[in-house]
This record gives sequence, structure tokens and C-alpha cells, in this order.
Amino acid sequence: MEDLSEGQKKKVLIAASLITPAHLYIWDEPLNFIDVFSRMQIEKLILQYEPTMLLVEHDVRFQEKTGTQVVKL
Repeated sequence: MEDLSEGQKKKVLIAASLITPAHLYIWDEPLNFIDVFSRMQIEKLILQYEPTMLLVEHDVRFQEKTGTQVVKL
């Protein structure tokens, strides 16, 4: 993994998270370093799979598209 870019590392971490069964996924800024095509794939996956997630994300469009509730601190 040391030779991968930050975006590639983030994609590996997201994939590893999703293949691990869980009742709740907690992701901190999952879209950092992610290209537009990969963002679209992640959004589509979340919308199809509908996992229970707690996300910290600053991308308002991503929040509106995938989130069911937004908590602002």
C-alpha cells in the first residue's frame, strides 16, 4: 500500500470496510482524495445497499443525496 496514491489508499479502506459485515459503519470524510468517478460509484453503492452509516462529510451534495438525517455541530 505504500506505493499507492492517497485516493487509491482511501478506496482500499472503503472497500475493506464494506466487505466487513457490520450493523453500523462509521466513516470520517470518506470522499477525501477520491476522484469524481469513484464518488459516483460510492454514492450508487450506498443508495443501493442502504447500510446504516454515521458519516462525517463536508460535501453538501453527497450529504443530501445519501443522507437521511443531518446533524450539525
